[in-house]
Amino acid sequence: MRALGPLAHDRSAPLARRHPLARLGTALVLMTGLFLTGGLVGPAIALVCIGIAVIASGLSARALAPRCVPVVLGAAGIGAFNGLVAGDATAGAAVALRLAAIALAGIVVLATVEPTELADALVQHLHAPPRFAVGALAAMGLLPLFAREWEIRGLARRARGVEADRGTLARLASFPGRTHGLLVAALRRAVALASAMDARGFGSRPCRTIARPRGFRRPDAALLGGSVVLAIVVVAARLV
Repeated sequence: MRALGPLAHDRSAPLARRHPLARLGTALVLMTGLFLTGGLVGPAIALVCIGIAVIASGLSARALAPRCVPVVLGAAGIGAFNGLVAGDATAGAAVALRLAAIALAGIVVLATVEPTELADALVQHLHAPPRFAVGALAAMGLLPLFAREWEIRGLARRARGVEADRGTLARLASFPGRTHGLLVAALRRAVALASAMDARGFGSRPCRTIARPRGFRRPDAALLGGSVVLAIVVVAARLV
């Protein structure tokens, strides 16, 4: 976790300025097209467009690469397995490219979406229940804390001599104990956080207003429409 560090993006970048729902919708439309396509051409076109999206998102390629390597390796492994089973290397490569494109599209979009902006957009445009939106926002904010607590629990167990935590087998053996402790701590923190949020008026109220309203503008609609065109091209490439 420490080696990765925070993944920040330039908020003035072209893609980062678009509406969060437009970005999420773009990723979902492209993923749907990738699920329906086949062959090598469609996923290759999608990967090229995703590479352009990375440049337009304001994300650092150096910071993004370590997060994409496990996804690419996993897709390559699944593709190789399918190629061996089917006896067709081209089919295996197509599966690998398609899985990699689906995963990378989600990573790029989610890395540029601010949790607060997403919660506001869900309430304003999709009329999501405020209690659900605010609760989801609080849960996303706690994820870095859980990652840090996982490391602290491992150090504490090593200090007490419960586990050596050295080597792959030792870490696998320590996984159930650490997971149980983290789950108990997460439940306690969730109860305390829910009580505190209700006490401060974060529950659903008829008079609730949105502090940061944001309209869905023409560039946002153009981005979503462009994703539909791209999905059609990706699906049509299957016939080529």
